[in-house]
Amino acid sequence: MHILVSNDDGYRAPGISVLADALSAEYEISIVAPERNCSGASNSLTLERGLRACQVADNSYYVDGTPTDSVHLAITGLLEKEPDMVVSGINAGANMGDDVLYSGTIAAAMEGRHLGLPAIAVSMDSYTPEHYATAAKAVVQLLKTLDQASFAANTILNINVPDIPWSEIKGFKATRLGNRHKSEGMIVQQDPRGDPMYWVGPPGLAQDAGEGTDFHAVSQHYVSITPLQIDLTRYNSLAELDSWLTAHNK
Repeated sequence: MHILVSNDDGYRAPGISVLADALSAEYEISIVAPERNCSGASNSLTLERGLRACQVADNSYYVDGTPTDSVHLAITGLLEKEPDMVVSGINAGANMGDDVLYSGTIAAAMEGRHLGLPAIAVSMDSYTPEHYATAAKAVVQLLKTLDQASFAANTILNINVPDIPWSEIKGFKATRLGNRHKSEGMIVQQDPRGDPMYWVGPPGLAQDAGEGTDFHAVSQHYVSITPLQIDLTRYNSLAELDSWLTAHNK
């Protein structure tokens, strides 16, 4: 199997190196990742300028764009051989609950799924991880039995891993997304000329973090695996919406 490895922390990030090393022992890999850190880039595509891709090693490139740009280019022509799946990570920082709306790590996996490939995103529950190897081992173990999985082919697996040694991991848990309290307020500073600068405030703490959520599983030293889908349609609201619109169309 040929695996495309990408991320949102940039091609020099330690997480992608650990992941690529672990996967290359079992699979053929190619790396195509952003030139710089693009955390929070979500699914943005660069459409108003051309993109540059630079080869830095055999089957390894960086792109001067977003995570979505990187995966899109890799699958649609940059690589001589099209990959069989996409693995995005290992991200420094969890992507649980509302985080998936902003995450470039998730977006890289979503772009792979959008272009027809199975996709996995993997993140560490720490902004300064010490145990990337734990997440890499979790991914390798899951891939060995992926062909036995029976969930829908359009599913993205969002994996979040406690930053602890592998020996302390209790196992894998299927989870749903929790959610956070609203973000804290923006932070205002002044630049050297005295003009205001605005920083986005820190994310809110976990609000829905009970049993069954990704937050709860990770806090209990389990690897959290949440199935995600690209289709955001709220199907159980369609009938109500149709009735409302029908009344307005009379």
